[in-house]
Amino acid sequence: MTAAQIVHKAGHWSGPAADRLVLDYEARFLRRKRLVTEAGAELMVDLAETVSLDEGDALETGSGEMIEIRAAAEPLLKVTGDLPRLAWHIGNRHTPCQIMGDHLLIRADHVLAGMLAGLGAETEALTAPFTPEGGAYGHGRTHSHAH
Repeated sequence: MTAAQIVHKAGHWSGPAADRLVLDYEARFLRRKRLVTEAGAELMVDLAETVSLDEGDALETGSGEMIEIRAAAEPLLKVTGDLPRLAWHIGNRHTPCQIMGDHLLIRADHVLAGMLAGLGAETEALTAPFTPEGGAYGHGRTHSHAH
């Protein structure tokens, strides 16, 4: 089994990827985990600290090969309406959100869909890769107010 202990952020590595890992939003938050690449190879990820991997990042194996990270398609809600107001309510619930020009994307959640409908939003279920905004101040994912 191949091991990977180094992360290269998107835009900070070059060359062809030896393989790919296609991971959903939750799976891209990891420190130590055994994964299977797109080609079927086993990869042991063993990082010094927990990281949030983004689309286009790469894990470097002990032999110097780059394993590219791709965002997997997953169930989402496309949210339209008064976007600034809706984004505020989504953010107030610490819900990851991908901000597009004419809509917002959040992970499918029937409770949030109901809340958003009550605020006048229209929601549409879809399946797509999810790459939400990172946390403020360059901290990536945040799960508390300890910045």
